Amino acid sequence: MREPRPGSDLFGLLAEFDKPERLVEAVKRARKAGFLAMEAYSPYPVEELSGALGFEENIIPWLTLAGGIFGATFGYGLQLYTNHAYSIEIGGRPLYAWQSFMLITFEMTVLFAVLSAIFGMLILNRLPRLHHPLFDIEAFDFANSDRFFLVIFSNDRRFHPKRTRVFLTHLDPVRVEAIEHTEQPE
Repeated sequence: MREPRPGSDLFGLLAEFDKPERLVEAVKRARKAGFLAMEAYSPYPVEELSGALGFEENIIPWLTLAGGIFGATFGYGLQLYTNHAYSIEIGGRPLYAWQSFMLITFEMTVLFAVLSAIFGMLILNRLPRLHHPLFDIEAFDFANSDRFFLVIFSNDRRFHPKRTRVFLTHLDPVRVEAIEHTEQPE
């Protein structure tokens, strides 16, 4: 087990598991113990994992809806304004024909809904993040092949370096490692 260097900031503790069932059980036990700021990493989707983590994030659909409503309002309003400010009467056609405004309104709805979904996802995931302290842990490379990891972050209200390490050790992982804050490479 790797100990943090004296004077270093601790980002969290990483526990490595060899089976997905053990990871799911560890997450459930950590949640039961009161840990909330944690993340699990797996080389493939594990069905029970998102439920065990308490992942119920549903803000992206609301951001998409808000972006779509804003886009529709903006597109329709822009057309109303331009027809009013620069009115051209042609052949007795009405100045405000809503039917002709629907194409641009629809396109603006889709555009703003997609943009708000994409940028909302990027902001909520704190992206782009070019370097993550987990990348400094050599064993974390196995998260792409056959290992499963649980990280309890140091910003959790229940986190205490020694007690959390003991707790993770009692979950019977392959290993427990400290993750230190590191400077981003330039």
